[in-house]
Formats: sequence, C-alpha cells, structure tokens
Amino acid sequence: QVQLVESGGGLVQAGGSLRLSCAGSGRTFSYYAMGWFRQPPGKEREFVATVNWSGRSTAYADSVKGRFSISRDNAKNTVDLQMNSLKPEDTAVYYCAARTDIGGSSRANEYRYWGQGTQVTVSS
Repeated sequence: QVQLVESGGGLVQAGGSLRLSCAGSGRTFSYYAMGWFRQPPGKEREFVATVNWSGRSTAYADSVKGRFSISRDNAKNTVDLQMNSLKPEDTAVYYCAARTDIGGSSRANEYRYWGQGTQVTVSS
C-alpha cells in the first residue's frame, strides 16, 4: 500500500513558476514508476510527466515539454514537478500517481495509487 500526498499548488501569474511535491509512504516507493497528471476545469484527466523507478528516464506531454521537469528522490520518498513559464491553460488540479512497475507510462489506467490532488491556477 502506498499513500501519496501532493503539495505546492497555488495561484501564480502567467510566466511564473511553481514546484509541486508528492510525498509517498511505504518501503516499496523506490520500486514504483511515478507520474503527474492533471485535470483542467470541465475536461478529462490528462498525462503531464512520468519518471521511472531510478529517476534516469523521464517523459513529458508535448504541451509541457521544455517547461516542466519531473524528478524524484528515493531516499526521501518524494517526486517533484518543477513548472516554469506557466500559462493559463496549465490551470488544473494536479495529481501524483504511482505505478506498480519500474517503467513510466503516460496511461492513467496503468497507475494504481493516486493522491488527492493540488490546485494550480495560472492567471493571465
């Protein structure tokens, strides 16, 4: 069992930055690939970024590539999402998720554990 808690969301102006953090519990955290997803208002949940168990392999949605960066610290059981050059269309609830596999994925249905989400609002 893994519990995930996100933090770091908030209100920011367009062009600004935010850093989201996800804290995980459980001794098996370091064996799981992790992902960040988001759900904009009135839309379906969408993939943002993923990182494999070691942190050496990452992948991003085209909409955030070059602006967002995912990283993890297995010693601290955390995975972060650094978001730069934020745009109003980045406004969403952001979710952290854990996949019971060492490789990352962009498919939400391949993640077993989910956090409660943190709101990110980007004003124009």
